[in-house]
This record gives sequence, C-alpha cells and structure tokens, in this order.
Amino acid sequence: MEKYVVVDGATCKCKFSEDPSATDILVVKSQKKHFANDKGANKKLIATTKDINQTLKSGTFGKCTLQPTSSGNKPCMATITLWDDPYEKVTLSNQGKILIEDSKAGCPIGGPKCIEIFKHGQIAELGSQQMQKADRDVLKQINPLLNPDELEEQLSDCY
Repeated sequence: MEKYVVVDGATCKCKFSEDPSATDILVVKSQKKHFANDKGANKKLIATTKDINQTLKSGTFGKCTLQPTSSGNKPCMATITLWDDPYEKVTLSNQGKILIEDSKAGCPIGGPKCIEIFKHGQIAELGSQQMQKADRDVLKQINPLLNPDELEEQLSDCY
C-alpha cells in the first residue's frame, strides 16, 4: 500500500496530551531543496528524519499526562528527539530519510513513537493529468454547468 510523503505543514499529535484533539504543525527546517505536492515545486518541503528538536510550530500539545503535579499536569514542551519508521529506500541530500504518514516521533518525556502524523500536509491540486483520467459523464452529473473539455484546456495552459 502506498503511503503519503510528509511535508511542511503536516499536523502532528501526541498520545500523552491531556487533550486528545490537541495538534501542532510540523515545520521543515532540515532542508530547503526537496519539495513535494505543489505544481511549482517550491512550497511544500519534504520532512525528513533530520527534522528534530524544536521543529513544531507551537512547540506544545497542551498539558502532558506524564507530568502530573498537585495542581494538574505540566505543560508539554514538545521536542522531537527521533523519528521512527521513515521511508528507508531514499536518502535526501541532508542525509535524512523521508518521513511518511506512518512515521512516528519521540520526545524526552513520552519516549519513542509518542508523536504521530495526524495529517501528512499534502493537498490535492487539480491538474490536466487528473482531468484526462476523469470520467466525463460523472463530472457532468456532479456539475452540469461544467464543461470538462474547456476546463482541461485551461488547466493545460497553466502548466
């Protein structure tokens, strides 16, 4: 089964957060050369195993259930120490392995694999290739005002 590559802007969550819905955004700081997902190849940097330390936008998942005090749990200070389960077949120029949606990170408090990728960060973009593969009858049923041939022509002009 194919897995998505994790890119800058991916959403992460920690299994030890007091708030199970608390998330933070991964910021790729380890490299500025390799991109994925966007047609211009200049927006979505690929995340690697070298994206460690303070690489989360807010640096917290709220309060940490592993740090109880008499007045409640201490705030999480998310510091990624290690990434597990990357895509092993490719090493980028920063000597990091590509992170995929199943990769997990560890922190000094939660230990290995306590931080998971909640959303990989990639966003679907409509392009001429998708239009060529699309079923014209289905497109007309979904939106009868859409002319698939005109849209495909306009998209091919963009590339």
